[in-house]
Amino acid sequence: MNIQIFGTKKSSDSRKAERWFKERRIRFQYINLAEKGLSKGELASVANAVGGYDKLIDPNAKDKYAVALAQHTPAAMLPNVLLENQQVLCTPIVRNGRQATTGYAPDVWKGWE
Repeated sequence: MNIQIFGTKKSSDSRKAERWFKERRIRFQYINLAEKGLSKGELASVANAVGGYDKLIDPNAKDKYAVALAQHTPAAMLPNVLLENQQVLCTPIVRNGRQATTGYAPDVWKGWE
């Protein structure tokens, strides 16, 4: 397994995901989205795995303006808007190769073991 967790230290779900993998002694790479965001290719890969760019938007994100912008952006322009406003991404984003989840999803991660 090659697990990557994209999250922020302020996100409780990101901390829970980190703890879930540590408790099972599964090695992972943690990427803090506040310091280093997703690249265009990574964003596209995650969007394909979860069912589209619109599934990456967290409607409860603190930046309500950016959430509204992302929710009302035409599909063709959404990848660029999300790259510029990564604070609206639903965290954690957990990747295992071509598989990915958004949010806290231990039921899915169990299948990766």
